[in-house]
Amino acid sequence: MLIVLFLLGGLLVLVVPRIDLGEDLSSTGRKFIGIIRTLQRLAETGQKPVKLYVDLDRGTYWAMVVDGTEEKRPLDAMWKIPQTFPDTIRITEISVGYTKWTYGRADLVFLPNGRIDPATLYFSDMQNNLLILAVDSLTGNIRTLDQRPDLTRPRPIPDRVKTLLQAVASK
Repeated sequence: MLIVLFLLGGLLVLVVPRIDLGEDLSSTGRKFIGIIRTLQRLAETGQKPVKLYVDLDRGTYWAMVVDGTEEKRPLDAMWKIPQTFPDTIRITEISVGYTKWTYGRADLVFLPNGRIDPATLYFSDMQNNLLILAVDSLTGNIRTLDQRPDLTRPRPIPDRVKTLLQAVASK
């Protein structure tokens, strides 16, 4: 009986410090993926574009339905006031298409046909851990990464082709 209690005590010493009931990077990422999916369905069912605004300086976000030339808040009670990120989580950068924001207000557009602006959202926590959400504009697929994606480097030109590319000296 003592051995079993000793083993259970040792297991608790290892497990309890790892339990964190607060918001962390992964739960915030999952929540934001759900928000993206919800707004995509809202645009499809309402047949009107929806904009997601993110204020990087204040750590808030809100949605607006585009109706002609004016914007209206969605009918869902969740969007009555701007939502805030947890105190320990912030968005450090948002890239939409070829535009990049590190401060100010960024917007992401959801179209009625299901398309989304191509976007990359960079989340960070207090320990500078990184979570990246990369949204594919055509499929709406969302990839999660824990480090910055490497830029694709061009493949080297083979030596047999380099000789063909060299300029021929004229005589």
